[in-house]
Amino acid sequence: MPRKAAAVPSRVYQLKITLKDIKPPIWRRVEVADTITLATLHTIIQAAMGWTDSHLHMFSVGRVAYGVPHPNDDEDVRDERRFKLNDVLTAPKQKLSYEYDFGDSWTHEVQLEKVLAPEPGVSYPRCTAGKRACPPEDCGGVWGYANFLEAISDPEHPEHEDLLDWIGGEFDPEAFDLAAVNAMWR
Repeated sequence: MPRKAAAVPSRVYQLKITLKDIKPPIWRRVEVADTITLATLHTIIQAAMGWTDSHLHMFSVGRVAYGVPHPNDDEDVRDERRFKLNDVLTAPKQKLSYEYDFGDSWTHEVQLEKVLAPEPGVSYPRCTAGKRACPPEDCGGVWGYANFLEAISDPEHPEHEDLLDWIGGEFDPEAFDLAAVNAMWR
């Protein structure tokens, strides 16, 4: 059965997603329809950054939190499936925060860089640029990642072999494959 063609958006948001507290920065630039839900944005961020969607997440704008509400939670979390991106970001330079994996606390800044007209023949979402590899899941957050990089780059480090085995033999922190990110959405 042929795939149904996606509706052409009337406006496209160019977003820059930056993983906070990491130097040099790890970031992605994506273009999305302005009418996607925050739940869809979560899926896009997961693919663009290289996460595996194995942990909880939450968006926040100021003091307002968006995510997947749980009946047993005391926190006031708005349902991300009911809010569109253009409900929370309306003009360039505005930002929202996206936290993934509350244990490791990977915080991302999502900034609306530009509002664009859709390009004919272009399918959205699309990633147009990025730098550096996403940290491995469950590596311990910003500080654990720094320790991980130190250990895998130093053959004399006591955890060198164990961490290379854990990661599958090799890890290039500078790697970023734009085509692979975009292939996930096609």
